Amino acid sequence: MKKITIMLMALAILTSCSDDDYVEITQLDRDLLNLLNETSDGVGVSFYTLPSSDDYARIPQDPLNPITKEKVELGKLLIHETAFGTNPKMKDLKGTYSCTSCHQVAAGFSSGLRQGIGECGVGFGFNGNGRIIKKDVPLDSVDIQPLRSPTILNVAYQDVMLWNGQFGGTGTNAGTEANWTNIQENFLGFQGVEVQAIKGQGVHRLAIDEDFVNNHNYKELFDKAFGNVAENERYSTINAALAMAAYERVLLPNEAPWQEWLKGDFYAMSDTEKRGAIAFFGKGKCFECHTGPALNDKGFHAFGMGDFDDSETAVVLDDAGFDGVKKGRGGFTKNPDDNYKFKTPTLYNIVDNGFYGHGGTFTSVKEVVAYKNNGVPQSTEVPSENLASQFGTTNLTEQEINDITAFIESGLRDPNLQRYVPEQVNSGFCFPNNDAQSQSDLGCN
Repeated sequence: MKKITIMLMALAILTSCSDDDYVEITQLDRDLLNLLNETSDGVGVSFYTLPSSDDYARIPQDPLNPITKEKVELGKLLIHETAFGTNPKMKDLKGTYSCTSCHQVAAGFSSGLRQGIGECGVGFGFNGNGRIIKKDVPLDSVDIQPLRSPTILNVAYQDVMLWNGQFGGTGTNAGTEANWTNIQENFLGFQGVEVQAIKGQGVHRLAIDEDFVNNHNYKELFDKAFGNVAENERYSTINAALAMAAYERVLLPNEAPWQEWLKGDFYAMSDTEKRGAIAFFGKGKCFECHTGPALNDKGFHAFGMGDFDDSETAVVLDDAGFDGVKKGRGGFTKNPDDNYKFKTPTLYNIVDNGFYGHGGTFTSVKEVVAYKNNGVPQSTEVPSENLASQFGTTNLTEQEINDITAFIESGLRDPNLQRYVPEQVNSGFCFPNNDAQSQSDLGCN
């Protein structure tokens, strides 16, 4: 209590130096500051504050892949580059898709769809929501995601990737080596962001080859980013992945109103958003999973949410393997205690996507908040003993649900993510998609 009192006194002095700069600290602000002090074991606002995107020393990174400006610049282009789609199953679709077909800025670096579509998708719509499977292609040629595509915002604060956390060879995945048979990349010793960037190139039909590097002016960028690597090994899948991972790690929504409030701008959030934050870090128990700068705890929890196979519009390509997908972390670890548990997602800019839950079975933030409050599982397969302790135990009022919703939708939404997107890619192709319908939707070419 002494620490928070000193903090408030200091803030009062700093914010009242002149009449023009005066910022009133209301009781809501005081209550919220007290809660943040309690939920961070006395650390206070800095525990929840994201660093600047160019402050590499403060951004969590893989010791085997230190962030550099040169890697970030190369990775920013590669992730958006549709010419990188060099290995399609359908040869006429070469150069029509990219990593950002499922992780694009208009949807908060997610897909804008319940199921993201890479190759064999056409169209873009407003925020990716207009992308559909191309007619007359074999269904088994479609690169469609078996779970909702999570955002790549704040991935620096994860050491494993995917909803089940199977990508990553350190930290959280220590002791899971017996389950890496199909993930040999984990044995390289990289963290999850880097492993996903390596593995994803093969899974999503992207490929670094001599033609791509030379014909689209990427040679010089690789030379700058990896000048310490022998030239015969420089233009490789691994180095492309390391550059993309470095870029992904700087994707921090540090201009969200919540972040501005944490830095002392008490006008950055409305009273409704402040009440929502108070319920979030208090009665709602949200902070027990959504904590730290990225509001995620690196943990896995079961909330009984539904899967893709509960919808007539869902596409499940691998029925035999889908049982493992539905089991989340347990499908990877083979530990029954992990069954139906999924990684805690960050909550920043999730309102831009429009689908929520690992199976995309919710279409509004309020639905999710109310669902967790009510505690009635969508899925009948989840054992009650595996359900999270926060599920159905918060007793929130309708007003508190509305306030938490406002905090997540507005307080946690960075309105300026476009700063992370290149004006154009080296090929000059349309991006994030380059099929004819997307070109029309995006107003390019």
